[in-house]
Amino acid sequence: SEPLAWPPVSSQAASLLEEAADLLVLHRDFAAAVEKCEAGCDSLGPATGPGPERCLFITSSAEVKCSLCVVGIQALAEMNRWREALSWVLQYYHVPEHLPPKVLELCILLYSKVREPQVMLEVGSSWLTDQTNKSLPEYGSLLELYVLHVLLPLGRFEGAEELVRSCNVFDGEQQQAFLGTIHESRCQWTRQEETQSAAEEQQDAARETVLGALSQKLLTMFTLLRRALRSMSSHFCLLPYKKMLLATFLLYVVVVRLDPASPTSLPFIYKLVQLFRQAWAAVFSPVHRPPIQD
Repeated sequence: SEPLAWPPVSSQAASLLEEAADLLVLHRDFAAAVEKCEAGCDSLGPATGPGPERCLFITSSAEVKCSLCVVGIQALAEMNRWREALSWVLQYYHVPEHLPPKVLELCILLYSKVREPQVMLEVGSSWLTDQTNKSLPEYGSLLELYVLHVLLPLGRFEGAEELVRSCNVFDGEQQQAFLGTIHESRCQWTRQEETQSAAEEQQDAARETVLGALSQKLLTMFTLLRRALRSMSSHFCLLPYKKMLLATFLLYVVVVRLDPASPTSLPFIYKLVQLFRQAWAAVFSPVHRPPIQD
């Protein structure tokens, strides 16, 4: 195909557009393509000149600028920098109402593909409610695209119906068909919510069942532990602590107050040893062994 004959003022931007397209498609150098697109958009200054030349400049500059933004959005998406695409475009068009139809269409499809349609919610609404944009031939297709890829995935059914009814581009048959599509999407959304709610209820019931079983096991374990502690305490209460204390006291008296080498102390020491053995056997004997009689 023959190259387009751009006006002299926009020839630099057109050259940068061709370089950016080659970098995007042929060389796959996406960062360099974005840089070329930015340089091309910056080179498009305000329109100057008389009458027809000025109108021709505005038309050609708008087309080149739109193409540069389209290439730039594609390059950002290839680098997984799609989050920057909308803000990157708006720095050259300033407000959503001034976005070209091709750029708006590409942004809607991009954020729908990455499942972030809410990014285009306010931008698309501002563009579609602008009176100047309503006279564009692409208005009907962009409205349909906005409803199908932005409003319906977000569950904005009332807004979608209101937007379709207020649109003068569709005739009665087209409008009814579009409203039928919105109604089917609403029914599908309701069924999905009911299914999700039922699944959540089942998960909650299963969780409560598991927690109940765990609580019952813990309660049983604590009950057995309490019984074991009570049994141990009752067993220790039966031990002859008085005898142990008496034997300890007597041992203290023998060692400290009496002379073990004295002959008069031997019968007393013998009696003390017998008493201490009986107390020791009573403390460390098995439970089934009968207590030692005094």
